[in-house]
Amino acid sequence: MIDHKFQINSNEYLPLRDVVFNTLRDAILTGKLQPGERLMENQLAEKLGVSRTPIREALRMLELEHLVALTPRKGAQVLDMTEKDINNVLEIRGVLEGLATSVACRKMSPEQLVNLKEKEQKMEQAWLDAELEKVADYDEQFHDIIFMATENDKLIQIYKNLRIQLYRYRMAHAKLESSKAAIISHHRSILWAIENRRSEEGTKVAQEHVKYQINFILNSMKR
Repeated sequence: MIDHKFQINSNEYLPLRDVVFNTLRDAILTGKLQPGERLMENQLAEKLGVSRTPIREALRMLELEHLVALTPRKGAQVLDMTEKDINNVLEIRGVLEGLATSVACRKMSPEQLVNLKEKEQKMEQAWLDAELEKVADYDEQFHDIIFMATENDKLIQIYKNLRIQLYRYRMAHAKLESSKAAIISHHRSILWAIENRRSEEGTKVAQEHVKYQINFILNSMKR
């Protein structure tokens, strides 16, 4: 019997299928549902208090986001992050982050800069408090501000398309205690570059940040 500490995230404005999808996706991204774990429709339906139909539809949606694999007569299984997945997604992120940071160095407004500093400070505090989900959330918000500052709708949309996978990597990285000092240092460097309008330096530190993340996660997987 599935016995995880997650509950259905009710929302009267969404179809039940989407409510179940959001609940299960959040559980996977935050590690409440572990890679390799079997997701049985009848058990999930009982736990979440819904019929099997929205469970089945939600699992199909999760398969499209490469978070679960559906096997005939065997049900669904939470997918693990493979070395290839990590390389592919984070290499793309490195290019996007470098470009976005470079543009943000030139275009970020004073109000956005204040918000960026606030998110960086809150992320550091979340590290100190060992609140890993908040670390990942503030990290995501920090980079969201940078992309929004570019005012480039196409770039922002491409970044949003990777958002789900990137959150999963952020959570994986946040769980690695030995990465904390480096991540904080990288974010401070990115912030400094933007605040001082140093586009070339911003591109460099943003790409180095992602490169470090790739190497650190891959090395931790091999241990």
